[in-house]
Amino acid sequence: MVAISYEDIIKAPKALLHDHLDGGLRPATIVELAAEADHELPTTDPDALGRWFAESANSGSLERYLETFAHTVAVMQTASALRRVARECALDLAADGVVYAEVRFAPEQHLERNLTLDAVVDAVVTGFREGSALAGEAGTPIRVGTLLTAMRHAARSQEIAELAVRHRDTGVVGFDIAGAEAGFPPTRHLDAFEYLQRENFHFTIHAGEAFGLPSIWQAIQWCGADRLGHGVRIVDDITPGNPPVLGRLAAYVRDKRIPLELCPSSNVQTGAAASIADHPIGLLRDLRFRVTVNTDNRLMSGTSMSREMALLVEAFGYGWKELQWFTINAMKSAFIPFDERLRIIDEVIKPAYAELIG
Repeated sequence: MVAISYEDIIKAPKALLHDHLDGGLRPATIVELAAEADHELPTTDPDALGRWFAESANSGSLERYLETFAHTVAVMQTASALRRVARECALDLAADGVVYAEVRFAPEQHLERNLTLDAVVDAVVTGFREGSALAGEAGTPIRVGTLLTAMRHAARSQEIAELAVRHRDTGVVGFDIAGAEAGFPPTRHLDAFEYLQRENFHFTIHAGEAFGLPSIWQAIQWCGADRLGHGVRIVDDITPGNPPVLGRLAAYVRDKRIPLELCPSSNVQTGAAASIADHPIGLLRDLRFRVTVNTDNRLMSGTSMSREMALLVEAFGYGWKELQWFTINAMKSAFIPFDERLRIIDEVIKPAYAELIG
């Protein structure tokens, strides 16, 4: 098999389902926006700031990890800042070969400068639209969908769910809850999930990253999640062996083709996996779960979709067929209409990989 180069991976079309807007800012943009907002940063040198984010995220200290988001969210409190960050996000993803992305953010975290929730969403979807247009002009077309996130420790999930449905025709394609899993089960937000189901709206739930099987079970069987944000701990319901034996929950997730939004580098940072080579993605892929590859927080993990793919190629010896499989899995699982998903798969992804596979 011909070795796959990083440059070729960048050119290959990719689909991304789990990416946080406040976890992917350009360091130089943070410096400029912080000056405008009179917000103090650890350093105003963009290169040093980028290193600070990565080192803090890798420190093993939860306090330092959370502090990184305090800085990014602090500079995203005006419509112009949100619009710029979203525009640059679309451009950065497109330059990395991402042809479809769902980027999530929590509107409730961007109200410190008197913006309304609707104004926050308007600014972000406008930025994505502008960035996508510019990327298309540059020859790297991308389709970006927005997910609105409610914080699971707060009490605004119903309000955010209604906000998402209100903006479903202007760029918002789904809903999410995020935040600490332990002590804040998804069932606390049942009203929001039942409302979304009545409205025929898509939602994913952060589950099975830090907490485990009870979180996954509740997300699926109580809340009705379409996808699992991370979901990596489903491996705890698989008994090693030849062949491995799936427990009832793992078998259900696989049988129902419930997508797993796996984020390898992020999982290593948070301790969900010891290394990329030890990441359960290898086993879950072999067992044909609906596995997708994602970035989570590109700034904090110092990563990109191409880097995540390259790490898997190095760790597991994957070739173009496997990378295509991950990509089509993600595209099949996207929260946009079936005909749009099919068009991207048939007209963009498959032709490009057919050429790469040879």
